Amino acid sequence: MQLTKEALIEQSKIIFKNTLMETLQIEMVDFGDDFLIARMPVTPKVHQPNGVLHGGATAALAESLGSFAAHVFTDTENFFVRGIEITANHLKSVKDGFVYAKATYLHKGRTTQLFDIRITDEQDNLISICKLSTITLPKS
Repeated sequence: MQLTKEALIEQSKIIFKNTLMETLQIEMVDFGDDFLIARMPVTPKVHQPNGVLHGGATAALAESLGSFAAHVFTDTENFFVRGIEITANHLKSVKDGFVYAKATYLHKGRTTQLFDIRITDEQDNLISICKLSTITLPKS
C-alpha cells in the first residue's frame, strides 16, 4: 500500500507524541519517494541565550527527521532504526519564523544509511548542513 502525505503526517503525530519532537514542535510537512520535509518554529524555547536558533535544536531537528525517514523507508515489522552519528555545519543564524529540514538519502544500505539533511529558513536560505548515519537492526 502506498503511503499518502496525509497518512504520513498523521503517523508522525502519533509517533512524535510525548517525545522531544513534540516538545520542539517538529511537524512533518511533505514527503516523496526519496525525501522527507519537516519544520520547526524558531521561538525563544529553541534560542541560545543571545536570541538565535540553538545549534543543538537544529541538530535535534535533523536527527529526528533523518531517523523518521529511515523508519518510514524500513520494514519496521522486522527491523528497528537507530541514529549512530550526526554532524552539523551551521552557516547562518535565525531569530524567528520556521526552519525547514529536508532529508534525502546519500546511501541506502541494508544495514547502514546516510542522510543529507539541509536546514533552510522561510526564504530558502541555507542555515545548516547535516549528515546523519543510521543503522537498521533486526528485531529479536
